[in-house]
Amino acid sequence: MTTDTAYRGVGCIKDRPARMAACLEIFDDDKGHELSLFCVPKHYEEDLDSVIIPNGLIKDRTERLARDIVGDMGGHHIVALCVLKGGYKFFADLMDYIKALNQNSDKSVPLTVDFIRLKSYANDQSTNCVKVIGGDELSALTGKVRSAFIVSLKILHIAVYSISMHVFQDIVETGKTMETLLALLHDCNPKMVKVASLLVKRTPRSSGYRPDYIGFEVPDKYLVGYALDYNEYFRDLSHICVLSDKAKEKYKV
Repeated sequence: MTTDTAYRGVGCIKDRPARMAACLEIFDDDKGHELSLFCVPKHYEEDLDSVIIPNGLIKDRTERLARDIVGDMGGHHIVALCVLKGGYKFFADLMDYIKALNQNSDKSVPLTVDFIRLKSYANDQSTNCVKVIGGDELSALTGKVRSAFIVSLKILHIAVYSISMHVFQDIVETGKTMETLLALLHDCNPKMVKVASLLVKRTPRSSGYRPDYIGFEVPDKYLVGYALDYNEYFRDLSHICVLSDKAKEKYKV
């Protein structure tokens, strides 16, 4: 893939050592795209600064991640554990792409799904306390899951593979939420755990954790849309947008 792109502000696939995931980098000085160029709900027009990742680009990148996952996992049974709420759109779209590959290619993977919810934010700040809702149900995976895959959109979404576990998450910021979840999953004695996140944020608050599969590396801005929320608002946006400071006050709890 070349460094050229049809989307302003989106860089090349970022080269990394083989053990680290490649991703599309969105630069710190990227101003995003004007809202008037896209379909944005009228009630949010005054709350957003710009569209930073259009829906079409999200879908294309997610489809590529699905191809990479299926290619890497071989024929292993995938138990896809979705971490609610922020990653449900990424999770659903990724599962659809994996199912399409299963139906239309020579290589396929058995696929089952499960759900868990994590909560670690109040307004636009991490509480440094990860609340696990439904974590007791993970015990049902013990003895069944030999490998795991985690997928995330916002900060964390999980997909667990029965022979390989995958976690799917929406966005990774500090990494503490995912580290907490991984500790819980390891108690189920999986053979392997992999994590896929749609977004990874460049921030000095990061613990240094990086997922195995990454869609985009993004600046340290508060992002909403495509199921990413601010106090439960903005999940209904199709694009990923930059939230305005005014909106943070408007929807503050």
